[in-house]
Formats: sequence, C-alpha cells, structure tokens
Amino acid sequence: MSLKLQARGHTMRTVCCLGLAILLAAALVLVTDGCAPRPARMVVVTQPSTSVEVVYVQKAPPGPRAEVKPPRPTRKAVWVPGYWRWDGNSYVWVQGHWEKKPRGSAWVPGHWDKKPRGWVWVPGHWR
Repeated sequence: MSLKLQARGHTMRTVCCLGLAILLAAALVLVTDGCAPRPARMVVVTQPSTSVEVVYVQKAPPGPRAEVKPPRPTRKAVWVPGYWRWDGNSYVWVQGHWEKKPRGSAWVPGHWDKKPRGWVWVPGHWR
C-alpha cells in the first residue's frame, strides 16, 4: 500500500470520527434541552384569611372623613374608601385608595359593628 493511500484512509477516518462526534453532541443538546429550568411564572393567589382576631373597642369610632379621590388610574380601578383603624390606644385614619377590581367581583366596604362587648371592625373584602 502506498503512503498516499494510507494518508487518505487516515483522513477519511478522521472525517468520519469528527462527523460522528458532531452528531453525538447535537443529539446530546437536543436530549438535555428539556432538562434546563424554565423561568418561573408569577401567579398571584388571594384567599380570605381563615383566622380573624376580634378586638372589642369600648369607644365608638369617629364619623367618616370626607376624602378627595385622586384621578382613577385605570377603568378597572375601584375606589376603596378610607376608614378608622384602632391602634390599641386611639382611632387612626387610613386613607382610601384605588384597587384593581378582580373580574366579576364587587368591593364590600369595611365597617364598625356595635356588639354587646364593644365596637368590632369588619374588614372590607372583594365579593
């Protein structure tokens, strides 16, 4: 066998091995592509609280304050009115604000209820 034929066989073997290596690498990329972690999607789930701390306040809350509503930020926004919050010593005004309305729901405003043991705050919620 001549030197020229031996060199040619060596070159063919190198080309075949290189082609096989590229094919295996491509297959490995395709197979392991599904193993890469996907970016997480943010899902917001809101559920009503299952535990409510009831605080009885002996002093009646002040009357509601007149509020100036800022411009509605979007058509889907609903005004959540301000309210008096009991901080343990006195009532503190919590300013009203706009909230994005969940589809098919309505805002039920919070209110103070007079009970035999005192005044109780009933928080507002989406219904």
